Amino acid sequence: MKVIYRNGEVQEGNFAEKWVREAFWHTSAHVLAQAVKRLYPDTKCAIGPAIEQGFYYDFEFSFPFGEEHLVQVEAEMKKIITESLLVQVYERSREEALRYMAERGEKYKVELIQGLPEAESISFYQQGEYAEFCAGPHIANVCAIKAVKLLSIAGAYWRGDEKNQMLTRIYGISFPKASQLQEHLNMLEEVKLRDHRKLGRELGLFMMAEQGPGFPIFLPKGMILKNLLIAYWREIHQREKYMEISTPIMLDRVLWETSGHWDHYRENMYTTVIDGKDFAIKPMSCPGGMLVYQSQPRSYKEFPLRLAELGLVHRHEKSGQLHGLMRVRAFTQDDAHIFMTEDQMIPEIQNVARLIDEVYGKFGFQYEVELSTKPEDSIGSEEEWEQATNALKQAMEAIDVPYVINEGDGAFYGPKLDFHLKDSIGRTWQCGTIQLDFQLPQRFQAEYIGADGMSHRPIMIHRVVFGSIERFIGILIEHYAGKFPLWLSPVQVKLLPIAERFHDYAGQVAEQLSGMGIRCEVDERSEKIGYKIREAQLDKIPYMVIVGQKELDAHAVSVRSREEGDMGDMEIGQFVNLLQKELEV
Repeated sequence: MKVIYRNGEVQEGNFAEKWVREAFWHTSAHVLAQAVKRLYPDTKCAIGPAIEQGFYYDFEFSFPFGEEHLVQVEAEMKKIITESLLVQVYERSREEALRYMAERGEKYKVELIQGLPEAESISFYQQGEYAEFCAGPHIANVCAIKAVKLLSIAGAYWRGDEKNQMLTRIYGISFPKASQLQEHLNMLEEVKLRDHRKLGRELGLFMMAEQGPGFPIFLPKGMILKNLLIAYWREIHQREKYMEISTPIMLDRVLWETSGHWDHYRENMYTTVIDGKDFAIKPMSCPGGMLVYQSQPRSYKEFPLRLAELGLVHRHEKSGQLHGLMRVRAFTQDDAHIFMTEDQMIPEIQNVARLIDEVYGKFGFQYEVELSTKPEDSIGSEEEWEQATNALKQAMEAIDVPYVINEGDGAFYGPKLDFHLKDSIGRTWQCGTIQLDFQLPQRFQAEYIGADGMSHRPIMIHRVVFGSIERFIGILIEHYAGKFPLWLSPVQVKLLPIAERFHDYAGQVAEQLSGMGIRCEVDERSEKIGYKIREAQLDKIPYMVIVGQKELDAHAVSVRSREEGDMGDMEIGQFVNLLQKELEV
């Protein structure tokens, strides 16, 4: 597939490559805008980027645009594609670009051009009668788009500011093969079935209340799941010689100014005033970790010093961006901060990478790694950034972990490795991260006494494995479609007496199982056994145990598996052995 750049250079690429997909979907967004302008010429165009899965375009329509209009726009897009329009790139001066867009009434484009840094010329991409200023790249001919589907519409404030005009955002997807579109649509149907918000409600795991938008409430079964993940996290971190700490949820503004968050992250922070002084609720735990580090003199003999924290953090997310457990305003971050010497950098990066690999393997996740480099808004010298970036590269290459470069998307204080796990239906989620930081120890003037008896500055790793425990739970719900493995299931066994006279025996069996660490419930409702079995299946319970006269007489149980169906009668000890063997895996 040919991709054209603003300098006129053409490169061949494959749709499987990220940069080609982005160019493909960006061109599809331009086709969408062209179709809208053909059908509704007085529409104002805003922005239309490629996104992780497809593209969108924001418009200001002169009428209420609804789902019913998508069919007409999609049909016009397909017509444009059959015209096999070449995509051409050319330059206009800043003044020409402004005049061109102003003459066409494109006020949003004018505002965007005015906000660009001063430049001699601005690139335009044109297909047929439609031209738009754009940095590119794009595919060289729209005919490469063999399949396109407009998926939905939503409201979106111009530039994400609630004070600005509400625009109509149209989402779409496109592919170079019709079969790829069908696979994607099938996947979207599967996503609906696995929606963690729906399953979380049905399985009694968590809820959202209108009194706290973006602040999840975990229900009893959800707390069992959350605590199981935390217990597992603590077990592996104790093994890896991390020391757990807890730092305040709210700290003085001076601390956040020292860390750089007040200047670089202020818009995402909640603040308040106490005794006439500004305080901020923590959006991350690293400044508190620095206070722990500085609470006593440090020696190189303590290094690497691994401080771990399950920190409740709060971030100001816009209401339109909230999404179940995936995007919230309060979450538990499984943070850790490692203080070390320069020669410990690469081994510690590798240790964290191996830990992340172990954790994701336990849940059956594959993953990809992305190395994000220095952003425009950053602190620290070029030499420090280069040293930190090279250390991350060397660490991954030494243990044969492949990675791709994500230019300019590092944290403001240092480069990072992001771990994108892949779930059971092929979606990717960014969870784990390793951030190498030379800056925070400098800003806090952190020191340690080296082997030479002199003071030195430590180097710091920020890292998470789950990322956000809440988000990780959302991912797990969708990954397993609510059918958690036995060790992670809030209820592992449901006992189903076929009549009230067998409640006592069911209770005795439940007591035996509970005594051996098995989480179980007894369904004592006055319902038929078939109904109870169906309800337990809907609740995704791994094992159902039916008890009646036959089981009572034999001191046994009749077992049904979520995966295998009827497993027949078993002695209680035999059933316990089955469960314990599965839990050992």
